[in-house]
Formats: sequence, structure tokens, C-alpha cells
Amino acid sequence: MKVHEFQAKEVLRRYGVAVPESGVAATADEAEAMARELGGGTVVVKAQIHAGGRGKGGGVKVVKNPAEARAAAEAMLGVPLVTHQTGPEGRVVRRVLVESGMDIARELYAGIVLDRARELYVFMASAEGGVEIEEVAAKSPEKIIKQWFDPDRGLMPYQARELAYAIGLEGKQAANAAKFFRALARATVETDASLAEINPLVVTGQGEVLALDAKMNFDDNALGRHPEIAEYHDPHEEEPLEVEAHEFDLNYIKLDGNIGCMVNGAGLAMATMDLIKYAGGEPANFLDVGGAADVDTVANGFRILMSDPNVRAVLINIFGGIVRCDRVALGVVEAMSKVEVKVPVVVRLEGTNAEEAAKILAGSDLEFGVATSFKEAAEMAVKALNA
Repeated sequence: MKVHEFQAKEVLRRYGVAVPESGVAATADEAEAMARELGGGTVVVKAQIHAGGRGKGGGVKVVKNPAEARAAAEAMLGVPLVTHQTGPEGRVVRRVLVESGMDIARELYAGIVLDRARELYVFMASAEGGVEIEEVAAKSPEKIIKQWFDPDRGLMPYQARELAYAIGLEGKQAANAAKFFRALARATVETDASLAEINPLVVTGQGEVLALDAKMNFDDNALGRHPEIAEYHDPHEEEPLEVEAHEFDLNYIKLDGNIGCMVNGAGLAMATMDLIKYAGGEPANFLDVGGAADVDTVANGFRILMSDPNVRAVLINIFGGIVRCDRVALGVVEAMSKVEVKVPVVVRLEGTNAEEAAKILAGSDLEFGVATSFKEAAEMAVKALNA
């Protein structure tokens, strides 16, 4: 689960990670009031959306007084912000973060992710802050310093010091950075975060080390242990069809293609998407209806597929292990009877009660392309798309 910058900073603040003074505002009036609370001088107004590149898109403004803070917030709130991560449609800004201005001496980078190959967390630091870390990794990978640490032991003091020295910090700055790094590592581990990224990490003219920006992602499967973080969930930042699918316990992710996929089991779903691409098509989604799908599950999944205007053909690929193919067939027939379908549908049902499923499909008044093999199903879907 992704969270907004102001939410990530709330989490970090609880673990002793230094962040600037700030407040969140949902209206221009609130932004102006917050700027006054912060001293009435220079503040930064930041649009809060789940996307990077906000500064380049006009979503970060440095202003000199509360009146300018109000004007900046008024220009952002309720308006889609377009960045390289949002796509051309952008994301509507519903809140802004109003933050104290900083005396910035240096901009650095700090980040923590899971290294699944080593089964450890890896802490990354770089003197190249304020730019995309992917760009640094591509052009100057030697500038990214790494320390791996066990979550049970945490980031050790000597590791934190080595990271600070490696990115050019000394004395008070290095001591403050080491303290910051250990607190960030603790926050990451104890909240089950899969990503914690501070870019830029700033050193002030007084030698303080603070998170000027903060991005955190959390393991969905661990949210039961962190109800206070689960409350940060913002459905406005998600694809509407994905939100709807979640309500029906469907695993759905929207993609950029035009062949809708309905599959049971994540592995089969991935293989189905691969085979569609191999046949020359592009999958429009990942949709796993689960191993115990019933009529209602299939009907809801089909309706969600049909709600995507990019879908021009549908491939239903079900292997009946736990789930019975006849139940799936009933769900498909029921869904197509209730939902207007203007695209070709290819069905491949194999496994438990597959013969009964074939009879149900054949006995309906609906038109299906029925495939007998995995490869044939993908090829039929692509051919139907181009017919």
C-alpha cells in the first residue's frame, strides 16, 4: 500500500526520524492558516498524490508568505496534476502539505528496500540527492553506497557511520546522519514497509539532517498488524476498477492492452498474459478470480472487465482444480445475460466438470469462441481482436 508524503512523515516522526515542521491542508484557507502557524515566512506547498515528479509537474511551490501559500494551494487543489508517473490524465490533488522552508546546504539520498535474493533489507545512500535514483544507478552506479542488514538486528551503528562517511559527511553532520539512518531502518522494519525513500535527504546550514521528502510503501499482507497505517489508505489514488474489484475479493490490476483476461490462480494468470503477448496481443488486465470462484465471483469479474473501455476482446481461461468449471460457465452465462457485451469472448475451461461446462456454454443463446488448448485460446483471442 502506498501512502502520501505527509502520511509517511507522520510514521517517520513517530520513530524519531527528523522531518521539517509541517501541516496538511484540504482548502486554500487551511493552507494560509498553516503557513501563519509555521511563522509566516517562507514555506513550501506540496501537492499530495501517489506519484513522483511532482516538482517538475508544478506540484511543489516555494512561497514567501501566507498569502502566496493560499494562492499556491488554490491553484493546486481540485486540479489534476500530471507527472511522468501519472500518465496524461494526471491525478486530482485533494490535499497539500505546507512545510517550513529550509536552509539547505546539501541534498543527499537515502532509501531502504527488500533484497529478496539475499533475504535482507538493503540500505542505499548517495551524495546525488534530488534526482531520480534510477538515473544515478544507470549513469553512475558507483555513487550508490549499500549496506545490507538483518531485520532482527537492525542497521548496526558502524553501518550507519560508514554510510554517512561514504557520502561525504563528517563531524556533527555524520553523527546526525547515522542517527537518522538507524531511525529510518527501525521505522521500515517495525512497520513492515517494503520501501522507504528519502529524496532529497537534506543537510541544513546548521548541520541538521532531515527528510525533505518521504515515500513509503507497506506490505498489504502485514496491514493487519498496523491498523493505524491501514487507515491511511486513499482509494482516490487507485484505479477505480481496482477499488471495485477489491470489494468483491478479486485480484485485479488494470494494464494498457485491449484483451481482457479472466483467470483463476496467479500463476495461470501470468502465463495467460505471456501467451497473449506471444500470440501478438496485449493483455488489458490481470484478473485472478481465485481458486474457489463461484457464479457471483465470475459475474462480478466479467462486469469489471466490460467496464474497461479499452477491452476489445475477452479471454476466459480457467483450470478447474478446486473450482468447478460448470460453476464458472454458469457465471459467464449469467454475466453475459446481464451485461451488454459488444466484444468477442473466447473461453477455455479445463479440469473438474469441464464436460458439463461445455454443455452449459453450448446450450446458451450466447456466442462464444470455445478453445480446447491454452495456445489455441490465446491465438483465438488475438484473432478475434483483429477480425
